[in-house]
Amino acid sequence: MTSAPDLATISALRVGVIGAGVMGTNHARVLAGLPGVTLVGIVDPLDEHRKRALDLIGCKTFATLDELLIAGVDAVTIAAPTHLHHDVALACIVRGVHVLVEKPIASTVEEGREIVAAARKAGVTLMVGHVERFNPAVAAIKQAIRNEDILSIGITRVGPFPPRMSNVGVVIDLAVHDIDLIRWFTESEIVDVQPQLTCAVAEREDIALLQFRTESGVLAHINTNWLTPFKARNVTVATRGKYVMGDLLTRQVTECFGFKADGSYSMRHLPVGHDEPLRAELIAFLNAVRTNGVPAVTGEEGVASLEIAIQCLEQPPKAAAGRKTPLRAAG
Repeated sequence: MTSAPDLATISALRVGVIGAGVMGTNHARVLAGLPGVTLVGIVDPLDEHRKRALDLIGCKTFATLDELLIAGVDAVTIAAPTHLHHDVALACIVRGVHVLVEKPIASTVEEGREIVAAARKAGVTLMVGHVERFNPAVAAIKQAIRNEDILSIGITRVGPFPPRMSNVGVVIDLAVHDIDLIRWFTESEIVDVQPQLTCAVAEREDIALLQFRTESGVLAHINTNWLTPFKARNVTVATRGKYVMGDLLTRQVTECFGFKADGSYSMRHLPVGHDEPLRAELIAFLNAVRTNGVPAVTGEEGVASLEIAIQCLEQPPKAAAGRKTPLRAAG
């Protein structure tokens, strides 16, 4: 196995960020602090976004993508709105620029496949930003279930309505994280999708109960909504030999094992790292660029998870009759 290069001892990569919203600003913050990286700047058409990025990070800002590309970059991270991912990614790829694009990879499966094909043709690295894979608690769960016979997976991802959200619902904004995790945990494709969606207070689905079956026979479900007044991110995995519970916010992972006929069993807390997930993700992307290696989350994987999410949306959400105010303790 090839070891990752030491970013501090090799020539600096020139990297730009596209989109100066909350996520893009976080990308720029992390990149500005990485050894072996020159943050060329951050692109956003809005004056207020550029000003915030300048105030928070002190990096150069650009009003257009062309200005950034003219300045010269080896790689970019795309944190623009999803409907822009396709055109922005293709504009960078055609210039031979390596790309990390935030999840979902694109608005449609067809657009996602076009991005993948263009990157392959140009010979550039394409990685999709499914940052939850880099959560230390998720990594601990993945390690705990390695080589286990997985039976079922349950994931809860709930919280209050995000004011920034306007053009997508909970499936694309939240559940796509967990669709990716189910595929990653099981190393198997999802072959059966049974969604239940509702628009309770928003124009798009804000409650989703999603059931899946993988090709390997694992049953999985996702419970997600924008109606719970607090954030919760929990994963449970049942295997023939153990039961693993993880809180992705507190980063506590517990393993139950040694089940006896009398109903008793043993429990232990698993060691969990302290890395910032976004920092780990960006380092993984830059390592893939430098080594021309396979990125941690490939474009094909990003398209596969998007395709399942879109299948979930094919069933029209039902309006919640008579409900005019948010639920106070859903999920």
